[in-house]
This record gives sequence, C-alpha cells and structure tokens, in this order.
Amino acid sequence: MKKRIFSMLLAGAMVFGLVACGSNTDTATTGDAATGGDTTEQTTAAADGSVLNIYCWNEEFKSRVTDHYPGYEATGDNEGKIGDVTVKWNITPNENNAYQQNLDETLLKQADAAANDKIDLFLVEADYALKYVDTDYTMPVADLGITEDELANQYQYTKDVMTDSNGVLKGLSWQGCPGTFIYNREAAKEVLGSDDPADVQAAVSDWNKFADTAAKMQAAGYKMTATANDTYRVFSNNVSGKWVQDGKVVVDDNIKNWVEMSKKMVDAGQTGTQDLWSDDWSKGFYPDGKVFSYFGPAWLINFCMAADQEGSIANQGGWGACEGPQGFFWGGTWICAATGTDNADLVADIMRQLTTNEDVMLDIVKKDSDFVNNKPAMEKCAQDDSYAFDVFGGQNPLAMYCAGAEKIDLSNQGAYDQGCNEEFQKAMKNYFDGNATYDEAIEQFNKAIVEKYPELKTE
Repeated sequence: MKKRIFSMLLAGAMVFGLVACGSNTDTATTGDAATGGDTTEQTTAAADGSVLNIYCWNEEFKSRVTDHYPGYEATGDNEGKIGDVTVKWNITPNENNAYQQNLDETLLKQADAAANDKIDLFLVEADYALKYVDTDYTMPVADLGITEDELANQYQYTKDVMTDSNGVLKGLSWQGCPGTFIYNREAAKEVLGSDDPADVQAAVSDWNKFADTAAKMQAAGYKMTATANDTYRVFSNNVSGKWVQDGKVVVDDNIKNWVEMSKKMVDAGQTGTQDLWSDDWSKGFYPDGKVFSYFGPAWLINFCMAADQEGSIANQGGWGACEGPQGFFWGGTWICAATGTDNADLVADIMRQLTTNEDVMLDIVKKDSDFVNNKPAMEKCAQDDSYAFDVFGGQNPLAMYCAGAEKIDLSNQGAYDQGCNEEFQKAMKNYFDGNATYDEAIEQFNKAIVEKYPELKTE
C-alpha cells in the first residue's frame, strides 16, 4: 500500500499527505514498504558502512555537521570524512517539490540498492513530516539506541512533529522555531513614540490592537505587513481543529478570522497580496520599503532578511522583537534515519551530538544564532547578553523564544496541512485582489483540494 502511494506521489497525483493517510491503518505491514520485506532484518544490518549518504535541500544542515560535529573533515564541496566513513551530500533544492521527488524516487529503490548507495540519513520539514513519519521508510529513534532520558531536555513540540500514529518517535531536530513579531524600530518610534519591546507589544497584544496599529501605520505611510500571508501562519497555528475531519475538509473559524482581517487590511492599503519570498515581499527589508513588521522565528531574521546587505534594516540593527498577538512556530528541520542504513551507529551519533549535546548546541547558538532544541541551553542564553542579536540592535529575544516554544501545541496538526494551507492562500488572493467573491474563492479552493486529494470531501 505504501509503495503504491509513493508511486502516486511520483506521478504527480499529489504532493503531500497520502503516505501518512495510507499508512495510518496499517503501519505494522512491512512487506511492500521501503524495506521490501522484514524491517527487523533491515534495521539490524551492519552499522559500519563505508559511505554515509545524506539527503537534504540546502546547505544549512551540512554547515551544522561540518562546523559542529566532532571529527568531521571536509574533502570536497559535497563530500567529507568521519573517521573511515566517506560522507556524501545529496543536495536538491526545494523549488517545485524537487527535493521530495528526488528523495521519494530514491527511497523506492532503497531495499535493492547497493550498501554504498543506500540513503542513511535524510531531512524533512514540519509541513510534510507526516508524509515520511507514518511509513516504514523512517527508523524509530529507539531502534538507534537513543533513549527518552537522552531527549528529556528537548522541546516537546519538536518530538510531537516526528511521532507517528502509533506513538513512535521517528526523527530529531537540533532547532526550535517559535516565532515572534519582528518590527521596524524607526517606524515604531515615529508612529508609536517608542521602540521599546514592551511598548510595541502593548500596541499589538491582540488582533484588535493590531488592527488599530495598522491604521496608524497606514496613515504614516507604512504597511503594517508586507503581505496578508505574513499573518496567515499565526492564525493557522491557532486553529481549533484539523483541516480534515472524518474525511471532510473543514475551514476553521480562526482561518475565517484571518480572511476577514486580511480583506479589510488589503482594501485599506495596510498590506499587500504578494507571495512570501517574492521581490515585492522582501522590499520591506530595507527602509524605503516602508513595512512595519514581519512574523517569524530566529532563522528568518538572521538568514533571510538581508542582514549581510549594506543598507538593509537588519544590517543596521534596526529590527526589534516582541511576542505579538498570538504564539506560533514556523518551519524547522528534522533528522531521519532511513530504514536499511548500514551506518545506524553513526547516524545515531550525529543525532546525539547535534540534538542532545549541550556544549555543541551552545556553540551552534553562538556561531549561527540558531534557536536550539535544548531547554537548559536556551535558558542560559536567554540570561546572557553575549547572545544578543545584532539585527535586533543588541536585544536578546531568546527569553520570548523559550516561552513561545513551551506553548506550541500540535494537537491539530494533520497530514493534509501543506496542501490545504497552500491552496487556501492561493484562492483567497483572488478574493483579496477583487477578482472573486469570497464564495467563488472558496469554490476555487474546494476544487483544487479535490483535485489534489480525490479521497476528500469538501464543505
């Protein structure tokens, strides 16, 4: 069943979720899964293979390993050594689903691949983690010898993301990604009279105050956010139920609240409708872009907001951070051990060093400004001014990140989240731009969802 679902994915029938859905009711059946047979035999294979194959989509994890894993030696652009083991990096960008397609195609061949060609370790993101977690393609962390006691200091939500429908943990992360309200200090001083985080928080502490502040910003020539999509993840992280309930797609009331607020803001000129990551969206990284705020975790401000570009707000230390109207998280990268690996011991040690070794994790915070998945480490950093962010003008936001990470609730996470969220935002853009009524936009969404997931019903 699972192999058939992966084949459907590769044929383009869908891009997310059905592997998890198809395996929820039959996770114990392994004869036609990635192992091609008995999983016990596969997972107890030799743990001393001569090649470690790692599949990922960018240089982030590679840099964490090369910079922080003890004993790693770089031998080329996409090769390295750990002891006698050759490390090969297979990096395929995320664009147009290329990474998942490459990973899926290779996993289908895993059972029959030569030992040195097997995937040993691969990475997944939160939006599609369940696609891999609820299959036999991922090894249980416990089968690697990693115990619950070793993971006691990790934030619970990072473990919830990678827990399958039978309660089995299938991957670990070195980072947490709680989000904050990131604001333009100069705009705050001009419009609100202060750029102090406590004062800005008072102006955006709930969505009604957020709307009032948006009107003030608009009157002063600033957009409150670059695009309506900037706030979407905050609302979608705080829904009361899953996207799919009893086989039916349900638009949560909090998603409807986002639509109502966003339409008013777009019509008032307080935000735009461009896509995240577009050139128009990123204009607000610079003073002339006249954008007051973005919503995001540490990785957004440190790595995506032009901090290394002269003249950018981040480069000038001109952003600040406060909690904002609601807590949320965005993104994250998880390490999975591929079933059939012949380097299980090494994969386990990489997981341990990067996600449980407090000294290594503190080094990641100091060198990479990453928020790491270790409570004691982050609590130490939150009290230490040497961990202040230059992009925040010397503010140390880690205490609010720590508080946010503790509050993240994934009880309404589902296998269809990525597809539903993407298609809903696409449909609502037509409504916000005045090219469709709300009902017409909902009809567009329903049609797209049924095409993507034929087994679902819509309201």
